[in-house]
This record gives sequence, structure tokens and C-alpha cells, in this order.
Amino acid sequence: MKKSTPPAADAAHDVAVVGIDLAKNVFAVHGINAAGKPCLVRPNVRRDQLLEMLAQLPPCVIGMEACSGAHHWARMLIQFGHTPKLMAPKFVAPYRMQGVRGKNDANDAAAICEAVTRPNMRFVPVKSVDAQVTLTLHRVRSGFVSERTATINRLRGFMSEFGVVLPLKASTVRRQARAASEALPTWMQRVVADLLAHIATLDERIDEYEEQIKHIAVTDTASKQLMKLEGIGPVTASALVASVGNGHDFNNGRQLAAWLGLVPGMHGSGGKTRLGRITKAGDHYLRSLLVMGARSLLSLAHNKFDRLSRWAMALQERIGYGKAVVAIAAKNARLAWAMLAKGEQFKPLT
Repeated sequence: MKKSTPPAADAAHDVAVVGIDLAKNVFAVHGINAAGKPCLVRPNVRRDQLLEMLAQLPPCVIGMEACSGAHHWARMLIQFGHTPKLMAPKFVAPYRMQGVRGKNDANDAAAICEAVTRPNMRFVPVKSVDAQVTLTLHRVRSGFVSERTATINRLRGFMSEFGVVLPLKASTVRRQARAASEALPTWMQRVVADLLAHIATLDERIDEYEEQIKHIAVTDTASKQLMKLEGIGPVTASALVASVGNGHDFNNGRQLAAWLGLVPGMHGSGGKTRLGRITKAGDHYLRSLLVMGARSLLSLAHNKFDRLSRWAMALQERIGYGKAVVAIAAKNARLAWAMLAKGEQFKPLT
């Protein structure tokens, strides 16, 4: 007698959209057919079983939250012919029908499955391996810089307890700390020596990572093009390219500037619109790089007479230094989008 196919197996072959709640070891999968009916509900799928199960499905749309490991899974799913789509978790939460009190893996997977079908949903582009490696270098370098700053502040704090107050400038702390510690107790001298050695080690690590980042920037066509902009160096250029790619996920430069949190918040009601403070949303690292580049541009503008420098100086006089810096950073973000999305060559303003 011919063995019949289980109904669940037949239903799985009709799946059109899948939502996956990612985790470290146990995943939740929720799939629906073209009519929107659940046909694949697996609340407990082990990590070693996930790819095997998804490989047996017909090509379909698979939604996931943009969290740890999401880009890796997306690249793997592309190999099986699926269309992975990543979303920010904050955009998925409103589609959980059970609300905050009904949060669990199965409900999250169902919410992801529902959110990925929304026509106006904003998706996160899938990053390549090279882009993730570049961003990893940036994050590690940024972590070393933060650790170095914390170590220097710790050293200044310890020495101030013994009446030795060092200036804020890091290079001055390096130069004066050892000499100032000679009058301190023996173990305090050991503490100062160890902290200075740790700072020197961090300096070496930061220089190594920065050299690698610069090498990536000068060997990449898009990064070299961005480096022609005033206020954008190799570190900022490589971070922008690795984060936004060709910029096609943004309709215009204003969207990129808003995504980076370089625009004022807006509140409108009754036909009246009020602009608030800068949102500071999005990627803090990218925003800080653009702001630091804008500060550099503004500090050198008084010695130049090109159109951009004159505009920057006039802007500073009109609205103040802080707002001018943010405006210049937003302008650079818009220019960077135009160069990445449209392939436009940079034309200096004269």
C-alpha cells in the first residue's frame, strides 16, 4: 500500500512567507501560504536543523530581525534561492498581536512573518562578508580608543588622590605622569607604570587597526571617491561604504541624513509644524565621524576662500558653532549619498 504524505509536509511546500525568530541555539519558525494562513509553525528548531528545514522549502520570502547573526543567516538563505529581508526589531514589535505581555519566541516569529509582508516596511540591506569585516575593524578600534580614554582618566583620578593634578590633554598626561609619580609611594609608582604601559599597548593596537582601515579605504573605488569630500577621511569613508553600500536603500540624501540622526525632530498637528532638537538617531559611530569631520572643516575654513568654506563661516556666524557643525555633517552625508547612489563625481565649489 502506498504511503501517503503527511498533511504537514504538503502544507510546508505551499509556504510563501516565513518569519524566523533568531536565537543562539533554539529558533522559532512561522510560515504562511499565499492566502495568509499558517502552514509551517515550528516553535522549537535547533540550530543544526534550521538550514536543513529551510533548504526543503520552495523559494520564498524569509523575514528576520536585524540582530546578532542575521546577516550571516541571510547570506546562507540566499544560496538556497530564498529572499531574506531584515528589519529593525522596533518595527516588528507593533505586529505582535499579544502585545508586550504575550512576548515569546513563537509570537515573535509570527510578528516577523506579518511585518515582512507590509508594503511600507523599511528593510536593512544584507551586508557582505567584507563589509562586516570592515565594520568589525571599526568597532574594535573604537573600543580601544574608548578604553584608552578611560585608562587615562583612571590614571588622572588616582594621581589626583595624592595631590598630583594632571592636565586633560592625553599627550601631556603621558609625558608628565611618570615624572610626577616619583614622589609617590612605591606601589603607586607601580600602578602608574602599569597604566602607562597599558596606554602604550593600546596606542599600538589603535595604530595597527587604523592602518588596516586606511588600506581598505585606498583600495576601494567608492571610498576613494568619498575621500575627495572636505571633512571625510579614510576612516569615515570606509565606514560609510561598509554601512550603506551603494546607498540605494535611501531615496535621497535627506533620508540618509535623517537615518544618521543629523536632522531636527519634527512634531506637527493642526497644520502647525514645530522642529525640535537634533534626533541623534541611528548609528552613533557614523554620526560622530561625520561631526568630527565637520569640526575639522570648520576649523580650517577661515584660512580658505572657496565657496564651501565661505558658506561654512557664514553659517557659523548666523546660527552658532554647534548648529553649524551639525549642518555641515548633514551636508556631507547628503553629498556622500549622491556619490554612492548616483556615481556622481565630486565637483569642488569654487
